[in-house]
Amino acid sequence: MKYLISGAALAATLALAASAQAAGPLTFVQAGKVLIDPASGKVETAKTLVVQDGKVVRIADGYVSDPGAGVVDLKDSFVLPGLIDSHVHLTSQQNPNSRLEEVTQSSADQAMVGARYARRTLMAGYTTVADLGADNAAIFALRAATANGDVPGPRIIASGSAISVHGGHGDVNGFSEEVMHVLRPGSVCSGPDDCRRAVREQVWKGADIIKITATGGVLSNTAAGLGQQFSDEELAAIVDAAHRMGRKVTAHAHGLDGVNAFLKAGGDSIEHGTYLDASSVALFKKSGGYLVPTLMAGDYVARVAAGPGNFLTPAQSAKALEAGPRMLDMARRAHEGGVKIAFGTDTGVSAHGDNAQEFALLVKAGLTPLEAVQSATVVAAEHLGLSKEVGALTPGHAADLIAVKGDPLSDVTVLQKVGFVMKGGTVHKD
Repeated sequence: MKYLISGAALAATLALAASAQAAGPLTFVQAGKVLIDPASGKVETAKTLVVQDGKVVRIADGYVSDPGAGVVDLKDSFVLPGLIDSHVHLTSQQNPNSRLEEVTQSSADQAMVGARYARRTLMAGYTTVADLGADNAAIFALRAATANGDVPGPRIIASGSAISVHGGHGDVNGFSEEVMHVLRPGSVCSGPDDCRRAVREQVWKGADIIKITATGGVLSNTAAGLGQQFSDEELAAIVDAAHRMGRKVTAHAHGLDGVNAFLKAGGDSIEHGTYLDASSVALFKKSGGYLVPTLMAGDYVARVAAGPGNFLTPAQSAKALEAGPRMLDMARRAHEGGVKIAFGTDTGVSAHGDNAQEFALLVKAGLTPLEAVQSATVVAAEHLGLSKEVGALTPGHAADLIAVKGDPLSDVTVLQKVGFVMKGGTVHKD
């Protein structure tokens, strides 16, 4: 027995030694000012974040380091967690040739386009994004490439193709019938049973989250309005099927009827929410759902539709001029009502890399600068189910951090000029 105990002790000692040897080198990030936990709103000064194996392992007072260890000097900067954009489309960007690109770009082409925009997004300070609507093969390949470090880009939560109603927003519209049959994704459905099938297949194909189009949309090339398109029974079937498969469901929704019907069906979050009202606010608060306002998208499409270089189709332009100008007031009503707001831009409608322009719009809608920063860190992390991984810099969280000159809690526009980006302990911009 004596030898057995000694052998066990020796084995434990060897295991600890092996674990210590397996641990990677330390990096010491010396921060002049740092927002370690945005939920607290407390800005700390003269702190050192100790990073190892892609995570923050401890936080030290003052500026410390170990001999021979890597040191990142951000003593003259404001450090905060890497930003989270809860609504992007990495594999495309609106332009005068967008309709042509729909029929000329392969999945491989779109993945390469996505690689360019993923890097641009990361350089802008966004270390995590939710991509809500893209070709399955393109976005799932890009997700794997960024996760493996083959392509510089943010951590990607991907829906792939949106669950859409036949003929509605998310289906293929405005081409010849022969072309539309070729381009139509398998995620288009009609009837509760068919919509359950579409959700299950999308999960099978690799979706992290289910995105649906509960109402009409601005950029679908059809004059079908912005109201509810799925029936109540279809919405209930979609939400039930997704939750049974362990996936959250978020809905593109503009019209009041679609917003409320989706929330009543048990949906987790609303993208856009243009026509929400007091009844919607009550439903949000009852369900605990999140609103992703995408104010940049509304501002952008309204400006394009009203401008001399308008490249939108007549159907798109009419909806852009109807919905775009309403979105700022929508966000103001939601904020005043206590709805949980998660940062999201719908970038890909507007230009990739400009995501931080959303902050100023959120502040214009009534959020404080701190609330706007929280929406892109702790609140977005909660919304995406990633609170244990990202959104803060407390020990155990990913070493996703950015640095800016100036104080974003007094002037959110400084977040448009991110000077330093670290994702998972790797410096991407210095």
